[in-house]
Amino acid sequence: MPEISADHDAPTSGVEKDQAHAVSARSTVMSSRQGTIVLLLVVSVIINYVDRSNLSIAAPLVQRQFSLIPLQIGALLSAFFWTYALMQITGIAGWLSDRLPVGSVMLGGYALWSCATILTGLSSSFATLFMSLLLLGIGESVAYPCYSRIFAELPQQKRGQANAFIDAGTKLGPAAGAFVGGLILVHVGWRMLFLLLGAGGLLWILPWLRVMPRPRPDGHSDCAPVLPSFGRLLRMRSAWGTFLGHFCGNYFFYFLLSWLPIYFVREEKMSVASMSRAASGVYLLIALSTITTGWVSDRLIAAGLSPTRVRRTIVVSGLLVASSLAALTFIHSSLLLARTVMIVASIGYGVQASNHWAISQTLAGPLMAGRWTSLQNGIANLAGIVAPWLAGFIVQLTGTSRLTFLAAGVVALAGSVIWATLVPRVEPIVWESGSA
Repeated sequence: MPEISADHDAPTSGVEKDQAHAVSARSTVMSSRQGTIVLLLVVSVIINYVDRSNLSIAAPLVQRQFSLIPLQIGALLSAFFWTYALMQITGIAGWLSDRLPVGSVMLGGYALWSCATILTGLSSSFATLFMSLLLLGIGESVAYPCYSRIFAELPQQKRGQANAFIDAGTKLGPAAGAFVGGLILVHVGWRMLFLLLGAGGLLWILPWLRVMPRPRPDGHSDCAPVLPSFGRLLRMRSAWGTFLGHFCGNYFFYFLLSWLPIYFVREEKMSVASMSRAASGVYLLIALSTITTGWVSDRLIAAGLSPTRVRRTIVVSGLLVASSLAALTFIHSSLLLARTVMIVASIGYGVQASNHWAISQTLAGPLMAGRWTSLQNGIANLAGIVAPWLAGFIVQLTGTSRLTFLAAGVVALAGSVIWATLVPRVEPIVWESGSA
């Protein structure tokens, strides 16, 4: 098991242990070791999303240099997700995180995706760009199984914060990438954007080598010796609720991530610099919403409310609010109203994103966290293929992005219904007894 839950100065007497456990059950504050590992994982996911979102920021320049049509841009924007999703749907990424030392798996994946980012900046054609992005997807595929494998060891009342910080990182990454990337694009071009961020990201490896979770010194492996079958997972209604519900939430976000910059430039007539500021503002708003809701959810659970009541309500209501993005399809003359709708919908998405992984980690437990997360993230990230491709198809067919907002809103609404109907309880599954 990953060694992240014990402090070196823990009390040793029976009374002290009982008191410590009682305090731990009520506290939402992480230990110093937990906090350090979570912090490095948050930094890794920020870099992860900077690396995967750079192409959407550079897309107008890349499209112009290689004379690409909208469908080719859509293909590049979705290329990463083919290998990223495949590695997880097949269970390879989850198997690696469950069977091998999770710290080492995270290290190897991180090094691979950073090198792929560098190779993207060196690409000289559509084909080499596409291949570099496929390699990026392979490297990043192990990240979320590793996160969940580690966080499944945390107490219930600390998972909301840990997952909210990770999810906030997925929005801070594009926000930082849009802002910093816009500056780099303006001054030194799109190639240096990938080269600088890929090479600079490799510095993360140094602190991770010092603190990464390692197998316990008593000789136990970094995973349980007997794992539940993968087939058992596939027969569970609650599992499919998390898979499909997450897909719907991801569709909303990947639509914003891939096509919002292009929409701002093409239809709102923004400059690249103005676009980068506007896009980063949307991603930052989602991140703030996620962090706030994650903190609130853990406080409510620590105060005695059930995870089912707290986490399920947050996810369902958040996607319901996010579905209001569909209204942008029908708003043509009021810029203020359009921005208000985008703000409200983005906050709603951030609310649900704070808790959906905590639900899966609670259901799966340490025995199945890696493989459950692998399959869930693989299916959910098919949205990374569908959303940019469908948006590109709609824009090419209609000449406008209006109907793309309608599609994103409808998918978010479907996600709210799926979470509400297919995931009735947020309780640990007793794998040995066959209970679901």
